[in-house]
Amino acid sequence: MIIISGLSGSGKSVALQSLEDIGYYCIDNLPSVLLPEFGRHLQSDSGPGAEQALTDAAVSIDSRNKHFLLSLDGKLRELEQERAYRVFFLEAEERMLIRRYSETRRKHPLTDAHTPLVEGIRQERALLQPLFKRAEKVIDTTDTTPHELRRLTRDFAADDAEAGPLFLIESFGFKFGSPREADFVFDVRCLPNPHWEEKLRALSGLDQAVIDHLDAHQSARKMSDEIHRFVEKWLPDFAAENRSYLTVAIGCTGGRHRSVYIAERLRKRFARHGVKVQVHHRDLPE
Repeated sequence: MIIISGLSGSGKSVALQSLEDIGYYCIDNLPSVLLPEFGRHLQSDSGPGAEQALTDAAVSIDSRNKHFLLSLDGKLRELEQERAYRVFFLEAEERMLIRRYSETRRKHPLTDAHTPLVEGIRQERALLQPLFKRAEKVIDTTDTTPHELRRLTRDFAADDAEAGPLFLIESFGFKFGSPREADFVFDVRCLPNPHWEEKLRALSGLDQAVIDHLDAHQSARKMSDEIHRFVEKWLPDFAAENRSYLTVAIGCTGGRHRSVYIAERLRKRFARHGVKVQVHHRDLPE
């Protein structure tokens, strides 16, 4: 079971709808006191009719649950006795939450005649601490598009939490902002830039001509080798800490040539050694 939680305005509805789209049985705003009961009623994934079992279920819990959240910590402990669960927690910067509420003109669940929006947001953070502390993945959606959030949610759902950390390599362009969810960010703007080669400008780091161009530079190969050595050294430590995700971001100016080239080179090297790895080129057009 996946529990989606987080601050109001951070994108929980988008995340829950993403899970529903891939076949999850979803409940929005389940009262937290009912969590253990819901866990007991989920069918087992073995025995007759297993193909119809509710093995994939998701619930959202947030501050609309405010009358029940004081008992949340205890209810989560009860749920642990009934069903394995994973928490996907969404947050955003205060300024962005205020802006989103101003644009939609919706009322925050914890505001009233005596509680302004900023204070409501801060109270909400405190109320949701039991879920935040148990979160397997925390996403800051301040600069995340709905499309990116849907992808991140599906990636989370697809990950086998028992099979070690999911290793994601993400290329990006610094001029579009650094990815907030990254554990490590490597800047490869010091490498020769294919953008200044007219015949390569319209291509990307996925194209063989760009690959050959950068392969010809010792600095590009050395950069890839150094990043590979660093991540390879520390990946087991992340696994030992029961981390389910490790995100390594590779950035160049526009996220088109050098970062894509390095990300793909790393992916191939890790995959050859049996490491579970995914690559996402954030700023390449799909």
